[in-house]
Amino acid sequence: MAILTPSRTEPSARPARRSPGTPPAGLRASAAHWLAHPLADSFLVSVPALILMGLGMLMVWSASTPYAQRQFGDPYFFVERHAVFVALALVLGAVMSRLQVSTYRKLAWPALFLAVVGMLLTFTSLGYGVGGNKNWINLGGGSASMLRIQPAEFAKLALVVWGAAVLDTKRALLNQAKHVVVPFVVFACGLIGLVVLQKDLGTAIILAALMLGMLWCVGAPFRVIGALVGLFAAGTAALVYLEPSRMARILGFLDPTADPTGINHQPIRAIYGLATGGWLGVGLGSSRQKWGALSEAHTDFVLAIVGEELGLLGTLCVFALFIMLAWGGFRIAVRSSTFFGRLVASGATLWLTLQALINILVVLQWAPVLGVPLPFVSYGGSAMLANVMAVGVLVACARDEPEALAWSQQRARSASPRRRFSTVLPGRRRP
Repeated sequence: MAILTPSRTEPSARPARRSPGTPPAGLRASAAHWLAHPLADSFLVSVPALILMGLGMLMVWSASTPYAQRQFGDPYFFVERHAVFVALALVLGAVMSRLQVSTYRKLAWPALFLAVVGMLLTFTSLGYGVGGNKNWINLGGGSASMLRIQPAEFAKLALVVWGAAVLDTKRALLNQAKHVVVPFVVFACGLIGLVVLQKDLGTAIILAALMLGMLWCVGAPFRVIGALVGLFAAGTAALVYLEPSRMARILGFLDPTADPTGINHQPIRAIYGLATGGWLGVGLGSSRQKWGALSEAHTDFVLAIVGEELGLLGTLCVFALFIMLAWGGFRIAVRSSTFFGRLVASGATLWLTLQALINILVVLQWAPVLGVPLPFVSYGGSAMLANVMAVGVLVACARDEPEALAWSQQRARSASPRRRFSTVLPGRRRP
């Protein structure tokens, strides 16, 4: 007995039903096809960074105008300077992205040397203090000078590149504690110690977490990582206990309603800003918290202004962009062709992701105030330059992936003068 199968053209043949939460097969296939492109990883990190920088320009302009007018008599004081640093950062990021990964390995020790020298200069007459932290180098022009550098921001990038080079050199010996500790942990702790002497605990915590993250990525012995975690925890507790201002921040975090006009003033105002924004925000430029209530509106608490003016939707878009950047960075780390490239990509991604996470937790009152800016969005020239340079390093690692190298070589061969000449002459046989 024959089995009758309905034809595809018969009206009775209906397409398979798709569950409501499942995206169309075509969209899924298109996304998979795009992600399979050899240069997809470079776009996964560069595009979110560019969008965040554009958003940062808008939010710095909106959040800083009242304070800039009151302090300097020019409502565009901060946004003009921010635009200069963004332009310079784009140039440096483009240069960094075009360098070979092997070049970064050669620059590892010079980068560490420059970072240490820059940190030491903050303890000289060039040192300049902001908010109780003497972590700036002022090259002239007073408090309003653009010639101020924060070496600790560049020390993060130096630690990533130098640490990757050292750990790659000792790759076969990393199962031994002494080769893990010397020289990587020793020099990294030296950088952390200089930052602590500058009284910048937030940056010191980021450097310590970055060092631990890189050790975890290379599979260092757990006894070494555990001992370092205990050491840093004890050191942080001691630094908090010995400094009254830090202790006050911890006590304020434990009791968010205490001292609303003092230690908890900034966190409470940040929550007010996020709460009044609702779903879609009060509108760009219409924030009320920036009019003196939130004094750090354009720096560490810029996310509160994003939530107030652009609402929950805008805040979630910022979260999504950082998630995309982190995903792209770790994809680059997994797909890099060398162990050094994997470590550099992992370190840069850990740094940017961890700093963004800490800033977000502080604004949401889920962590005590640490004075950490939001990457690509907050006002700050040194942080912007260092963050975009880190993205440039990630793009360079993405270009060094085996598929990307093969694709670039194929493009170079197809664009050779001989082939271009053969396409101009139709009668000529192609080689």
